[in-house]
Amino acid sequence: MIFGTHRSIFRRLLFSYMITVLLGLCFAGLLMSYWTKDYIVHSKQEELLRKAKRINLSIQNVAPGGEGLKELLLFYDQSFDNRIWIFDRQGKIVATSSKDEVSVGKSVDASIVRKVTQGDDAVLNLQFEGLKESMLSVVVPWGKDNQVYGGIVLHAPVIGMNETINNIRETILWVTLFGLVFSVAIASYLSWSISRPLRQIDRAASRIGMGDYGERIDIPSKDEIGDLAATINQMAGKLERIDLEKRKLEQIRQHFLANISHELRTPLTAMQGFLEALQDDLIDDAAKPRYYDIIYKETLHMSRLVDDIMDLIKLENDEIALHSSPVNVSRLIHHVAFTLQPEAADKHTKIELHVDESLPYAYADPDRLEQIVRNLVKNAVKFTENGLITIKAWSSADKLHFSVSDTGIGISEEDKELIWERFFKVDRGRSKKNSGTGLGLAIVRELVELHQGDITVESEFGKGTSFEVRLPLLHGTTSASGDYNNEGGNKTC
Repeated sequence: MIFGTHRSIFRRLLFSYMITVLLGLCFAGLLMSYWTKDYIVHSKQEELLRKAKRINLSIQNVAPGGEGLKELLLFYDQSFDNRIWIFDRQGKIVATSSKDEVSVGKSVDASIVRKVTQGDDAVLNLQFEGLKESMLSVVVPWGKDNQVYGGIVLHAPVIGMNETINNIRETILWVTLFGLVFSVAIASYLSWSISRPLRQIDRAASRIGMGDYGERIDIPSKDEIGDLAATINQMAGKLERIDLEKRKLEQIRQHFLANISHELRTPLTAMQGFLEALQDDLIDDAAKPRYYDIIYKETLHMSRLVDDIMDLIKLENDEIALHSSPVNVSRLIHHVAFTLQPEAADKHTKIELHVDESLPYAYADPDRLEQIVRNLVKNAVKFTENGLITIKAWSSADKLHFSVSDTGIGISEEDKELIWERFFKVDRGRSKKNSGTGLGLAIVRELVELHQGDITVESEFGKGTSFEVRLPLLHGTTSASGDYNNEGGNKTC
């Protein structure tokens, strides 16, 4: 089986989808977490800088040690919820918005003082002596115009930002978990939708491989798998038709072998018996000519049988080349009817002709056309007793038509399409003396098609059969004498 336990396409697809989605979500979550943290910190720093510059505008005209400065710092502390320090050019803190965190007179880092006195803002994570918790701090110059009095420091607690970032990360985690569960469901469905039809195709292909050509795959999807199923169904249909045709041909071949064996054995047995009797002088001299005549007729029968088989083999291998020329069909039909009349008379059957003397020429091989007419008339004679065989010939705009009808045993509906098959023989209603090899009609159809013509049959079982042949006309001709010298017209033989 293609879908083993360790090689299941379903499992491979499922795990591939899950791992891909999981890695993608984790990677996206980490990126979003870092980007969010950076965005929050940067936004907070920008906000603190704006607030610090606003405070500078408010206190740049206030004396450092005055009560007005402390009141403004307390007001902005409560308004902005930020700690505020003011230090001079030497780095000493001269005022704060809170008395509990640091004492006035303490100093800030010298590097910060140098940066501020140069007129630059500091947006670093600053550390100051006396702070009890981690703070995000910014420093801006304190002064007016080009005069710098010192610096303004704003502190924002880091704890609040960390809590926000942790909440965001937790949200991303839950979204990732939900996305993972959702992706597992989607991956399971996609894997199932792919592996299930493949399993169905595998089972059907196994049954087809075992000879069950009636198996079909029902996959209505219009994707590549649906196309594959449709292709396999078409292949199974062709194999089924080939198998049926093979069985039919095998049955016909078996019938042919049985018939040909019988056809060969019967004359050989008769010839062997008669020759043994003649060899042992068991036959009177007066009866010997009749025995020789029987032996001669049996050899002719065998010769015709071999000729039919050879003709059919040549037709199948496209080894027969037509030598077409203008043919007077009227005279040809009269000639064939005249030669087969004695055989029909032995069965008390009449041959009636309805052929127009002005019938146009046909463009055909004279010998092969005679073979077509002879086989059809012989077939009618063989299966008609105490009846009538009618041969008609007429023309249309571009075709020459002739038909051979009889009042014999006819052909059943189920056998009507099979009579053209090579080696097929209808046995129902036939006596042993009428048995044949089933080659005559197969040869007729091959020869008619070789002439670019067509042949049809109408028959009713027990009432008779009619064959009609249509061949191309030789344009520009009306009637003329031909190779055969029998007179035309309506005639009963």
